[in-house]
Amino acid sequence: MSKKTHEQQLAARKAQRQAERAAERAKQRRMVGITIAAIVSVVVVIVGVVLIAANTGTKETPVAGDTPSSLPSEAGPGNKPVSIPTALAAPLKRPTALPAEVDCSYTKGGPAAKKVNAPANGKVKASGTTEVTLKTSVGNLGLTLDSALAPCTVNSFVSLVDQKYFDNTVCHRLTVGEGLQVLQCGDPGGDGRGGPGYSFKDEVFPELKYGRGTLAMANSGANTNGSQFFIVYGDGSGLDPAYTAFGTLDAAGLTAVDKVANAGVVPSADGGPGDGKPATEVRITAATTTPTLKN
Repeated sequence: MSKKTHEQQLAARKAQRQAERAAERAKQRRMVGITIAAIVSVVVVIVGVVLIAANTGTKETPVAGDTPSSLPSEAGPGNKPVSIPTALAAPLKRPTALPAEVDCSYTKGGPAAKKVNAPANGKVKASGTTEVTLKTSVGNLGLTLDSALAPCTVNSFVSLVDQKYFDNTVCHRLTVGEGLQVLQCGDPGGDGRGGPGYSFKDEVFPELKYGRGTLAMANSGANTNGSQFFIVYGDGSGLDPAYTAFGTLDAAGLTAVDKVANAGVVPSADGGPGDGKPATEVRITAATTTPTLKN
């Protein structure tokens, strides 16, 4: 074999080896690309599932601290509501009236944020209304409690008012996003975790809607009502019928709450820009009742 032929064969084998290595590297690159694409696809699917769960699975489930949960909606500029509906909610009525009297039971449990006695267990009338005035730092809030809607709730609320439980307390939470526009009060501790040291069952029904002017109980799950309540000053369409509605707020009170809402929110660490303490403090200086009126 001539020297020239031998060099040509060596060059050919070298070229072949280089071609094989290039092909192997290309194959590896293709495999890495497929792996990365697969990882990205899995991540996208996982993120999608998480987002779906966050936005559909439990968004209305109450969270700890006697409170309706936040909805995935944004506040307007300055952590204020983009808009507030002006139409008052239609008067709430049960589709089927309750008996003339119902049994109410108040279960002791947990520490009381302020010393108070639970109402007596027993029969309570399921008719009549009670007027309550909350004297606050932003004006008087006139509440009408409806025993035909929620007799056990009204009985408890009146008991707390008469024991001055709400006196000198602040409304600790304001939400301003679409679907959840409420002012929440009723915790003497002011952090949304306090209650009266007793609880009672929900008085709800599937047809419940929460519109402007509705007064309802906050909770931390089924049958955990205590002392915290919320006022729907605007949009409450995002709430499931899991919160006991037991009355309404008057027009003057709604005007006062509107001003508080339009002053904005001090966002909480976990509540987003539209959920936190009101920028304008709402302090209940005193709460009083007037005699029950017959329907």
